[in-house]
Amino acid sequence: MELFTIVLSETLHVQVCPNQEAGYQATWHGHKSWTGVAILSKSKEITEVTRVLPGNVEDNHSRYLEAIIDDTLICCLYLPNGNPYPGPKFDYKMAWIKRFKKRAAQLIKMDIPTILIGDFNIIPTELDVYKPQKWENNALYRMEARKEFKSLLKQGWTDSVRRLFPDQAVYTFWDYLWNAYGRNAGLRLDHILLSPKIAPRLIEGGIDRHVRGWEKSSDHAPVWIRLKAK
Repeated sequence: MELFTIVLSETLHVQVCPNQEAGYQATWHGHKSWTGVAILSKSKEITEVTRVLPGNVEDNHSRYLEAIIDDTLICCLYLPNGNPYPGPKFDYKMAWIKRFKKRAAQLIKMDIPTILIGDFNIIPTELDVYKPQKWENNALYRMEARKEFKSLLKQGWTDSVRRLFPDQAVYTFWDYLWNAYGRNAGLRLDHILLSPKIAPRLIEGGIDRHVRGWEKSSDHAPVWIRLKAK
């Protein structure tokens, strides 16, 4: 399957984005740390909109990027992990989510095809974690974060993976430790949310779990969707 738009998040050095050799245009926002986001397109021009999430002028983390491809607004994010809980990192995570929800509400009102995509660092429900009881005090699964994710969906966003796999335990992340991948002890942290203007065009999607089994792979697996042409 040919990939026309690719979104990346987590570690991305500002000087490096391997795009042209593979035939992609790209826009990215990153630095030498654990944060970075990028949007790549193979068939359409990319028009960057912003790389700043409104609400905190002092926040210089490379966690957010908006760009238009064709008539669709792509919002790539890398939401803070928040661990350890409790503490300032969790407080930062919750403040970031609230800022993001405000921006997402604005995008819903704009009534244009919009996709929110990336590593949300939130496990939405019990179905999205292999042993829920072990994660109750982890920032990824804290009830406060889950409530904010649920509130985000209530704005009108469609969780594309859950739309396609409503009752199936599917994961996007397996830790490097304790043979997590081999035991399928996974988490669903990476999400693709669709605005009402584009959600009806969802045809299929999935998680390429096998990629996590490659040598020196990321601890996340690729998540993908296919949309009907306009």
